[in-house]
Amino acid sequence: MVYILLAPGFEEIEALAPTDLLRRAEIETALVSLTGEPVPGSHGVTVTADMTLEEVNLSQAEMIVLPGGGPGYKNLGKDPRVERLVREAAEKGLWVAAICAAPTLLGRWGLLEGKRAVCYPGMEEGLAGAVRQPDSGVVRDGKIITGRAAGSAFEFGLTLVEALAGKARADEVRRGIVY
Repeated sequence: MVYILLAPGFEEIEALAPTDLLRRAEIETALVSLTGEPVPGSHGVTVTADMTLEEVNLSQAEMIVLPGGGPGYKNLGKDPRVERLVREAAEKGLWVAAICAAPTLLGRWGLLEGKRAVCYPGMEEGLAGAVRQPDSGVVRDGKIITGRAAGSAFEFGLTLVEALAGKARADEVRRGIVY
């Protein structure tokens, strides 16, 4: 199971494009609301999540995904449950992925030490401990995947598919969407 965490103000394309691509690859994926209510995105798209944060079960998880978005990533970072969940996922050797501003949370939580990573341009100082890759759209280093911005959402989503289901499956999805 892939859990994509949604906080108010999340960047819609960074959450929904990867969700769509993962589901096309037949990878079980759930949108997770921190509040238990429909979650407003940063551009006025409100999403009804599949479950609440309390329903996340790491024993069934393969990956945790953090979308960005100005207020969204800040709201993820303010919730101590999110930090606990992401840290525990990393400790268990699960995949952890973040895009746009959200990789700065991984830096703040000490999960990027010695890892190659990318984030939204101008926020690189938040990638504490990371080897910054500012010219990359998506960076995969061990079990950490980071994406640059909304414009990288499809590449990010396809990288998530490849990490979980292999290159052939990711290529199949890529061909199916004519990307």
